Amino acid sequence: MLVLVENHLSPRTAAFFDLDKTVIAKSSTLAFGRSFYQGGLINRRAVLRTAYAQFVFLLGGADHDQMEGMRKYLSELCRGWNVQQVREIVAETLHDLIDPIIYDEAASLIEEHHLAGRDVVIVSASGAEVVEPIGEMLGADHVVATRMVAKDGCYTGEIDHYVYGPAKAEAVLGLAESEGYDLERCFAYSDSITDIPMLEAVGHPYAVNPDRALRREAVAREWPVLTFNRPVRLHQRVRGLSIPPRPVLAAAAIGAAAATAGLVWYAARRRRPAMS
Repeated sequence: MLVLVENHLSPRTAAFFDLDKTVIAKSSTLAFGRSFYQGGLINRRAVLRTAYAQFVFLLGGADHDQMEGMRKYLSELCRGWNVQQVREIVAETLHDLIDPIIYDEAASLIEEHHLAGRDVVIVSASGAEVVEPIGEMLGADHVVATRMVAKDGCYTGEIDHYVYGPAKAEAVLGLAESEGYDLERCFAYSDSITDIPMLEAVGHPYAVNPDRALRREAVAREWPVLTFNRPVRLHQRVRGLSIPPRPVLAAAAIGAAAATAGLVWYAARRRRPAMS
């Protein structure tokens, strides 16, 4: 006799991670400045300017006006760049530049979410040509990143889709609809006040290395605050915690320049994210 058993599977869930200063210790967009210089894409003056921007970013993050200024500068800077050349430079220098600045704490947290059966999604305002390889290195299931317009194999300097601010939340909502995620049971992590819309979109928001504005907001809303401060190369981590390779399904495409590693709890175990 055939017995039909109804399948009561739990709704799918995901953990959404911002990239810069959440998963890696620097700006992914600016990390490749010297590599682009060595590849002949930018001059020495541009290298110095990106280095200064990186310094400002590390001091206290970047507010909305600074991010807009950086966006305009980088989109203009990459006008005329050959798309394939950019991809090749990123592929050649990715592990040297990004692997050492992945937070050990973030990598561990990514592993915990995977073990709990959740998808891991990187959502970044940086360009997809850089973010997608980082996501693949980290074992992310999906990557959502800024796309720039290319014509005849070169960037035009125009942005097709800028994954920033409210656009990040829209990307999360769109992916949740297509993948069947229950957002009330999903997690999100970011360091920036500009990602408030994304954090509000899920049931479990976390502020990671927050800028002052996000820290105030997190305290007011009683969101957990995490501190990640141990960059480490993935192959140097505890063997049992190594990230298994997983396919990356890119949910976006390109940009002008640039994710992850383990977790330091903000307080004691009682503040540990609810992973169940």
